Amino acid sequence: MSARERVRADARRAGVRVEEVLDRLAATGDREVCAAAEELVRVLMDFYGAGLARIIDRLGEDRLAALLDDELVASLLALHDLHPEDVDTRIARALASVREDVELLGFDGSTGTLRLRSAPSTGCGCSGAAEGPSQAVEDALACFAPEVTAVEMAPAEAPQPALLQIGTRPQPPVRAL
Repeated sequence: MSARERVRADARRAGVRVEEVLDRLAATGDREVCAAAEELVRVLMDFYGAGLARIIDRLGEDRLAALLDDELVASLLALHDLHPEDVDTRIARALASVREDVELLGFDGSTGTLRLRSAPSTGCGCSGAAEGPSQAVEDALACFAPEVTAVEMAPAEAPQPALLQIGTRPQPPVRAL
């Protein structure tokens, strides 16, 4: 497993673990305990967000730019609304980080829906990614652009056949009799 895959897996596990603990507390039926746990998570998020904001201020744009390709850093900055890039730039960064050929069709910020088109088939008989986005695409989007909450895949466009130009042959000159 590569370092990038480990970071993705570790970040995903941490998020899942927080949800599991909160769900376990909610299952006890004690609303005060559940509310206190959720408040604790919010307070810790605010605390770490304030710390990240100070780090960003002290780093400056030049040094921060070098960190934006790191998925964990990008995820934390986006989570705390501190990422200097807009959502469209971060979506493009996420898609560039995976080895899949997809075309960006658009992002609806009001619904969080990203529309992609899978690359045309290479003719090998493979199904491609027409069914849905791969786990790699979803993981990259979760890291770089958590605003994306749903991904819709449009089918690949069939390659257009080459246009064959058919014309008439030049007519020989008419002879006078």
